[in-house]
Amino acid sequence: MLTRDVIYQVGGKTLTGYLAAPDDGSKRPGILIFHQGGGLRDHEKERARMLAGLGYVAFAADMYGTVATKMEEAMPLMQELVKNPPLLQERAMGGLAQLKAHAGADTSKLAAIGFCFGGGVVIELSRSSPDFACVVAFHPGMAQLPDKDDRKVYSKVLVCAGQKDPLIPAEAREKFIGLMNAAGADWQLITYGKAGHSFTDKSVDALGIPGFNYHADTDNRSWAAMRQLFDEVLA
Repeated sequence: MLTRDVIYQVGGKTLTGYLAAPDDGSKRPGILIFHQGGGLRDHEKERARMLAGLGYVAFAADMYGTVATKMEEAMPLMQELVKNPPLLQERAMGGLAQLKAHAGADTSKLAAIGFCFGGGVVIELSRSSPDFACVVAFHPGMAQLPDKDDRKVYSKVLVCAGQKDPLIPAEAREKFIGLMNAAGADWQLITYGKAGHSFTDKSVDALGIPGFNYHADTDNRSWAAMRQLFDEVLA
């Protein structure tokens, strides 16, 4: 397996992503990964290696150019992008360019996954970019969904959400369903009864934030749901 940090520029910003890929010279489907609110950490890098182990070329994009060590540091980094969709899309497309640049990536078979903040990014990409066959959002923040969005949904969409997630209240899940149905999208929303926010992140419990907890069963089940969708659209 090939793994390495990748330093690249987007709009004058220096970013450091992470590539993991089979090292056999063959063309493989490419998966773009977007990080949680704190920035690109070991969590996403591990997921890139897991995907490479399944036979995909995986690139974990850096949306910040830095890593936050505290919640109060993360919020301004997130808000800079959430409140500026063109900048968010520019950074996301910069990551996609790095994935496509890898010689082993089959650019006709692409998907994107995201965690927390990154989950919101891939939901946005499902409407703003036709590059992806599917997107998978793990515990995305969905409390600020618009009431209406007339844009087409290009990708198949899978959202994996914890029922106890304070950032995905029941009304947000219903709004998401309404938006997807209005767009005629091919979507799935799986709600896991015992899970809260960041259920894929083994380090999140150390933060001590109510409603933010790792949940192994949900982590495994949601990853299996992602793999099933990948088998369907990227085979």
